[in-house]
Amino acid sequence: MPKRISSRITDPNQTAAAVVALATQDIDPQTRSRIMAEMGRKGGKIGGKRRLQTMTAAQRKKVARKAARARWKK
Repeated sequence: MPKRISSRITDPNQTAAAVVALATQDIDPQTRSRIMAEMGRKGGKIGGKRRLQTMTAAQRKKVARKAARARWKK
């Protein structure tokens, strides 16, 4: 994963140049894929649990029925 800019740059032009340099640096596809997979797993672990905590019982029932219909439709 690319390192962050460690020094504080006060000039906006230098900051913009540093951001562009970081964004456009060449990363091999295998490394990029691994990084994106890690990010997806991290969000997935949090997302489902948080979603269930915020849903009402009726909403959970509706989602469960929709999932069951999709499974049996096949």
